Amino acid sequence: MGVLRMGHASLRVMDIDAAVRHYEDVLGLKTTMRDKNGNVYLKCWDEWDKYSLILTPSDQAGLNHVAYKVEKEEDLDVLQKRIEEYGISTEMLPEGSLPSTGRMLKFLLPSGHEMRLYATKEYVGTEVGTVNPDPWPDGLKGAGVHWLDHCLLMCELNPEKGINHVADNTKFLQEVLDFFLVEQIVVGPEGSVKAATWLARTSTPHDIAFVGGPRMGLHHIAFFLDSWEDLLKAADVMGKHRTKIDAGPTRHGVTRGATIYFFDPSGNRNETFAGLGYLAQPDRPVTTWTEDKLWSGIFYHTGEAVPSFTDVYT
Repeated sequence: MGVLRMGHASLRVMDIDAAVRHYEDVLGLKTTMRDKNGNVYLKCWDEWDKYSLILTPSDQAGLNHVAYKVEKEEDLDVLQKRIEEYGISTEMLPEGSLPSTGRMLKFLLPSGHEMRLYATKEYVGTEVGTVNPDPWPDGLKGAGVHWLDHCLLMCELNPEKGINHVADNTKFLQEVLDFFLVEQIVVGPEGSVKAATWLARTSTPHDIAFVGGPRMGLHHIAFFLDSWEDLLKAADVMGKHRTKIDAGPTRHGVTRGATIYFFDPSGNRNETFAGLGYLAQPDRPVTTWTEDKLWSGIFYHTGEAVPSFTDVYT
């Protein structure tokens, strides 16, 4: 019962045509539909539901909502009750509120980010099918990312005012949605302040993460690749397309994943994340990074601060 994985992200973009070219040509997603409002829906080749990314025309970049898929339709009713009892208001959106998607449970995280849960989305299959499949399809564009892997949300953190939405979100996901804590960064006196957390529902190092900052927002959405070699190819593709790279290719200490951070044309940060890092399980000891090793946790090779990584987000 409960949350299976990340289902989709809905992003605001300021130039829809440029955004579609970026996600198709650089990352390798395919457009699966467009709606009458100008929204574009895309999926990765190794995903079986109809879309994992929604691009919405806007005059400002950022996140509309993040959605996670649950196992069964009745889970939505169980989770709605649990969320309401926790003190968070919810709204059950009817089937068809988003194309090809069943009813959705809509609510705000303590940080103010909109999250949705749903159980059904139109099945279209992967690009290689399920009978005698090839390891990858012909005609892949760009980096050829496998799937939308996770997101990282920026949360207001101001200990002097008693505000720590990293801790608030973490507590809510653990107590209500049954996520488990995988890694954390702690700062302040005796590590008393949770500055960042990584949580999972699957066996990957994280399905969602929270990092503290001066305001809420979207730090990045991440797409999975198999290996370091695939990551280097992705960097080459970004070079060919003059994509603005923020950091990488490099390795994280946190999650052990290999990474490149870069921006779509509207300034929404993307990540290509390679390798599974380790087997995440509910009984795995939580990995803690202390304030003096914070940047080694983020960029393991140099251990040095990259100011744009924490200062720039949508």
